[in-house]
Amino acid sequence: MRSLGKHFLAELFGCNTEIINNVELVEEHMKTSATLSGATIVQSVFHTFSPYGVSGVVIVAESHLAVHTWPEHDYAAVDFFSCGNLDCETAISNLRLRFCAERFKMKKIERGVLEELTRRKEDFFI
Repeated sequence: MRSLGKHFLAELFGCNTEIINNVELVEEHMKTSATLSGATIVQSVFHTFSPYGVSGVVIVAESHLAVHTWPEHDYAAVDFFSCGNLDCETAISNLRLRFCAERFKMKKIERGVLEELTRRKEDFFI
């Protein structure tokens, strides 16, 4: 199946609460994971919630790697969307290791499946 991109959705359970509630560590691990995938980092933005939790995104030339953590549940949700030839699974495996997740679930979704697209490129250039 040919598509414009791939989107990996991961749920990490049993994470280390202190790690996933530390915005500096979360950002560091996210950037390292993006680099391990072969991505080109453009920018990152991270935020700490009160009383706890971290959200952030690493914008990469090939799309993005995002996270939201719930330390009170030892849980992190991660998504990695890539329009390039990146090793997203390696990035997510690294986050699983760095967040000390006891278990995880992951699914891959093909985005922009070319056979399902109806508009042609020439329709945009009249």
